[in-house]
Amino acid sequence: MTINPQAAVTTENDKESRMNVNPSTLVRWSGLAAVLAGIIFAGIQPMHPADVVASVSTTAWHIITPLKWVMCLLFLVGITGIYARQVKEAGWFGLAGFVLLIFTWWLQACFVFVETFVAPPLASKAPAFVDAIVGISYGHTHGMDLGAMPTLYAVMGITYMLGGLVFGIATFRAGILPRWAAGLLAVTATLTPLAALLPHQQQRYAAVPMGIALACLGYTLWSERRELATSPAPGTASAQLHPAEVR
Repeated sequence: MTINPQAAVTTENDKESRMNVNPSTLVRWSGLAAVLAGIIFAGIQPMHPADVVASVSTTAWHIITPLKWVMCLLFLVGITGIYARQVKEAGWFGLAGFVLLIFTWWLQACFVFVETFVAPPLASKAPAFVDAIVGISYGHTHGMDLGAMPTLYAVMGITYMLGGLVFGIATFRAGILPRWAAGLLAVTATLTPLAALLPHQQQRYAAVPMGIALACLGYTLWSERRELATSPAPGTASAQLHPAEVR
């Protein structure tokens, strides 16, 4: 029986490439997380129910709020991958923007968790409390004492704006990912305060460009070609160069 040494080495390398999870693969898959999160973020804005207690029991609320919670978790993964792809080029400025955005989406995940899993069971038992909870986003708590929640929500608005601005500028300067998407991210974050001048339901449309920008940055990561995994492992080069030595 004749054994082809080179084929054996190639097969072994293929097995190792399938078994090993390397950083570039993780970064690439995090790009897909950013794409999905960005699509959800942009897509739910036109159909999001009004933030009032009457909406909490609707079918739309039960569909959209779980999607929002998953979106927050995907953003945590996606933004981490976007930063990891340009960590050296983005420098300390990029790190600052990354920390601000991660804090923003972590805190947003907490608020959405309450909207998704806490508010619906309480809607009929404590409607005034639930109405205040869902009204935090536009400052309508109706005098209800919600502790530190309104303050934390206000802080989150600031970190959302600053994080998008700083991270967008750092990404633009790094030049690794599309600069138009980085610029869109920075500009959208900068104009966020102007959205407060619009009616609450229309304010949501200001989030659409942010979702598009992050989705496009993520798509670049996802579509990047992976490094070839067929390079010989240490100690195998001689076997490939001298197959005659293998008996």
